[in-house]
Amino acid sequence: MMESGSGFIGPFTTEITLTYRNVFTNIGNAYNPITGIFTAPLKGAYMFRVSVYGHGPTAATADIVKNGKAVVIAHDNRPQNDLNSSNGVVLILEVGDVVYVTLWSGRRIFDNKSNHSTFSGYLLFPLR
Repeated sequence: MMESGSGFIGPFTTEITLTYRNVFTNIGNAYNPITGIFTAPLKGAYMFRVSVYGHGPTAATADIVKNGKAVVIAHDNRPQNDLNSSNGVVLILEVGDVVYVTLWSGRRIFDNKSNHSTFSGYLLFPLR
């Protein structure tokens, strides 16, 4: 998530879309690292995963969002420990549907060069 160094993202007073700038693979450039939004280039079944990492006392909470609607959540809240959570979902997307990750208001995550907090997605198969 962080381009260089390490640190916290958040907390913010409103929900934000997370931008993942360390992109390992982006065949077709459907993911925009500036906006944090994946736009479906074709109709199909896609698998998405999110992982969040943080440190208490502030909880780490993020959603995978499809077209503005939260689909699954990754959440952890242990006041005196490291926080770690992940979740995933298979979505049927139409051309132009968007998927992204939001960080909840008042929550924070941590990242560094070890890439603890990630978002990934891939096409399982196209549909007609």
